[in-house]
This record gives sequence, structure tokens and C-alpha cells, in this order.
Amino acid sequence: MNLNGWKIFAVGALFGLEGIKLLSSSDAKKVYTSCTAGVLRMKDALLDQVATLQENCIDIYEEAKAINEERAAKERKKEIQA
Repeated sequence: MNLNGWKIFAVGALFGLEGIKLLSSSDAKKVYTSCTAGVLRMKDALLDQVATLQENCIDIYEEAKAINEERAAKERKKEIQA
């Protein structure tokens, strides 16, 4: 590595160390905390929507079963009359 390469390495290491300081600062932690709180709120909202969707699917399934049972009963009645 020539002298120019060492300079680039040193500058990169310096920026890396400063980046670590920046990422571990109290301001950064506040940002991480706010983002995490937002993600948790989003998760709760998503779980509520999933629960509602599941309830609707169960209702649809039960209604479909009832329709099929009614059709089967009508067909059995037709077969008995025939």
C-alpha cells in the first residue's frame, strides 16, 4: 500500500470512530426509541386488523357452510320426491 492508501485508511477509520460516537449518542438513542415506539404502535394496529380479518373470514366460512347445507337439504328433498 502506498502513502495515499494509508491516508484513505486513516480517514476512513476516523470517520468510523466518529460514526460510532454519533450512533451511540443520547440524541441518537432518542431517535431509536421514537422509531421503536412507532414500530410497536404499527405492530399493534396490524394485529388488530388481522384479528378483524380473521373474524370476518370465520363469519364468511360459517355462512358458506350454512348455504351448502341448505342446498344439500333441498337436493335430498328433491331426490325423495322423485
